[in-house]
Amino acid sequence: MSSQVMEKTESNVAVEDSLRDLPLSNSYETAMEALSSLITRQKRGTPSSVGGKYGKFDRMQMYLKILNLEEHIPELKIIHVAGTKGKGSTCAFCEAILRECGFRTGLFTSPHLIDVRERFRIDGFDISEDKFLLHFWDCWNQLKEHVSDDLPMPPLFQFLTVLAFKIFVCEKVDVAIIEVGLGGKRDSTNVIKEPVVCGITPLGMDHTEVLGNTLGCIASHKAGIFKDNPESNMPEAFLRGLTTAHLYGRAQVVHDSSSNCHFGSAPADNSSGDLIFYLDGAHSPESMEVCAKWFSSAVQESKQLPNLSSSSHDVESMKEVWGNGYIQSERGNTNESNKISKKILLFNCMEVRDPQILLPQLVSTCASSGTYFSKAIFVPSISTYNKVTSGTSAIPSGISNQDLSWQFSLQRLWEKIIHGIEGDVVLDESSKLDSAETLPPREFLYEDASRCSPADGNLACSSVISSLPLTIKWLRDCVRENPTLRIRVLVTGSLHLVGDVLKLLKR
Repeated sequence: MSSQVMEKTESNVAVEDSLRDLPLSNSYETAMEALSSLITRQKRGTPSSVGGKYGKFDRMQMYLKILNLEEHIPELKIIHVAGTKGKGSTCAFCEAILRECGFRTGLFTSPHLIDVRERFRIDGFDISEDKFLLHFWDCWNQLKEHVSDDLPMPPLFQFLTVLAFKIFVCEKVDVAIIEVGLGGKRDSTNVIKEPVVCGITPLGMDHTEVLGNTLGCIASHKAGIFKDNPESNMPEAFLRGLTTAHLYGRAQVVHDSSSNCHFGSAPADNSSGDLIFYLDGAHSPESMEVCAKWFSSAVQESKQLPNLSSSSHDVESMKEVWGNGYIQSERGNTNESNKISKKILLFNCMEVRDPQILLPQLVSTCASSGTYFSKAIFVPSISTYNKVTSGTSAIPSGISNQDLSWQFSLQRLWEKIIHGIEGDVVLDESSKLDSAETLPPREFLYEDASRCSPADGNLACSSVISSLPLTIKWLRDCVRENPTLRIRVLVTGSLHLVGDVLKLLKR
C-alpha cells in the first residue's frame, strides 16, 4: 500500500510540474473548444467526411505511432465490449468487479452526460481536470505537429479513443475496459489486437443506417471484435463489485436539492413538497421496456431498498451510494400518507428514433404494473452536436425561434396513445397542440386526466415547453408552493436529455 501511495504522489507531482509548463491559454474551456473543432457531422446517420488518403484503421495506427503508443497498447490487459444495449453498464460492472479485486482500472465509455472527463475513469473516478489537460494537450500538440493533407486531425471519437489509450498507458492501469463506440468491426476501438476478454451484450435494431437493417448484419459488426472466448467463475469479489457499479443516467434516482434537501438524499423536512427525478437514458424498445419496469418498481413506496449483503462493509458502501445519488430509498415520515403523488414524464428523443414504438412500449409496460402518468412534458434538449461542453459551461435559459415541430409531433402521438386513438387520425385543431406554452399554469398538474377528452378537443394530458431550464424551475416552484405535493419525474428517451437534466440539478 505504501508503494502505491508513493507512486500516486509522484504521479501528482509530475502532473503539476508538467502543467506549469503549459501556456496559460491551455485552460479546460480551451480544450473543449479544441475538441469541438473535431466534430465532423451535425446529426447521427449523416455521412462523416474525413479528408486524407488513409482509411480509418490506417489513420488510427498512424496516430498511435505518432504518440509512441503502438508498442505499449499490446502490453495493456484489455476487456473489449460491444453490443446494442447495456454495453456501458457491462463495462461499469467489469470495472467495479476488478477494482474490488484490487486491480488499478481504466474505463473508457461513451457518451458523456455532463463532462467529457466522464469517459475516462481511473480507479472508479472520472479523470481529474489536471491529468486530463496534461494528457489531452500532449496528444493534441503531437498530432498537430504531424497533420498534413494526407493525414488530418482525427475526428472527435477517434481522438478520444486515442486519448483513452494514452491515458491508460501513462497512468499504468492493470486493466483497461474499453466500450465500443458503434458497431465493432469498423469501430475505432478495434485496433485492439489481443484483448484478454471480448464481450457482446444483447443485440437490437439500432443504428441500422450504419450497421444494416437485420439482426444478422448487426451481429456481424459486433462480432468483429472477437479474438478469444475464455470462461470465468463468479467469486465473492465479483458479486460485491456488481452491487457497487454505477453509470450516470442509468436507473439513477435524484431527490432535487432545491426542495430543502441535499443532492442525492431525501428531503429533510416538510416545508415544501418532494421533487424526485428518475433518470434513465433508454432510447430503444428493449431498454424502454426495462426502464418502464424499473420506474414502476421504484415508485412503489412499499418497495424496500435491496440489500447488498449483511456485512458492515456493504452497509458503508450503500451509504456512499446514497450520497452519490445512484440508488435511493423513499424515506418515510409521519406525513407520507398526506402527500399528493403525481407521476410526470419528461421526454425527448432523437429524430432517428421511432417514438411510435418507444412511447407505446413505455405506457403499456408501466400500465401492466399499475403505474400511470398524470401528465407528459415534451422539451428540446440543450446539448448540441457541434460543441463539446464541460460540467461548468453556461446553460442557456432558452433558445429563441427554436423549431419545436418534433416536440409537437411527440405530443400528438402521446395524446393518441393516452386516448386510444388508432391509426393516422388527425387530432382536432382546436386542441391547441401547435404552440408551446412558456410555462403551464399550476392547475395543469392537478387536472384529472379523465377530463381530457378528444370529443370536446380538451386534450390537456401533455404540454410542450420550449426551455428545459424553465421546465425544471417550474417543477421546483410547484413543490415549493405546495408542501403536500410529491412529483416523480421520469426523464427518458435520450441520454442527451438525461445529461442536461443532471447538469441543471447539480447547479
